Amino acid sequence: MKKNELIFNGKEKQVFATDDPDKVIFRYKDVTLAYNSIKRARFEGKGALNSQISSILLGYLNRNGVETHFIESVGESEQLCRKIEIIPLEVIVRNRICGSLAARLGIADGYRQPNTIVDLRYNNDELGDPLINEHHAVALDLVSYDELDHMFSVARNVNILLQELFHKAGIELVDVKIEFGRASDNGHIIISDEISPDTCRLWDESTGDRLDKDRFRLDLSDVVASYRSVLERLNNVIKEES
Repeated sequence: MKKNELIFNGKEKQVFATDDPDKVIFRYKDVTLAYNSIKRARFEGKGALNSQISSILLGYLNRNGVETHFIESVGESEQLCRKIEIIPLEVIVRNRICGSLAARLGIADGYRQPNTIVDLRYNNDELGDPLINEHHAVALDLVSYDELDHMFSVARNVNILLQELFHKAGIELVDVKIEFGRASDNGHIIISDEISPDTCRLWDESTGDRLDKDRFRLDLSDVVASYRSVLERLNNVIKEES
């Protein structure tokens, strides 16, 4: 597959056209952003780690019947993906309450609630990616109610599948952010962005150590080493199961 012109230069990823109009190449950068891009840094090798971790997770979901944009890795930092039309919403599945939601609710960070929470955010940097509900999303003409039901169902299924996979690697999936888009090849609403330590909270099951972007948010250091640990553990699980 030939990589052609750059068609999108994002903060953390680039997207290139290919000689197939329904396929693109994603290139992951070494940039890390937090707090609506207020905090930023560059970590050598982090883009390659996220690309490889996301390739494992999205490939695993594909094999388990969840439709994603991922096709295959084409380099340490690059993926061949299906072209999509972005839906500017984020579906967040929470197995614990952490971060900004814990602060908003006035409870301890990491509280394990009795239910699984599914939140919806409007992916809009100018507005600070606000939490919205399904009625807001429909009112903004971003999706229909049926499409939202599909997205929520997929997100819950992804949470279950990834909880099981991460548990085999000795990692707790605390929460996961999932983005969707409409595939140009068949019009289906599919997972359309990475799933990685940048978009999940991942805690070591034995020690409680954080292995995700919170290491950057909270100045805990060892960002690249933690991401590398996640990749190595997932690779070991995949090897054992193959």
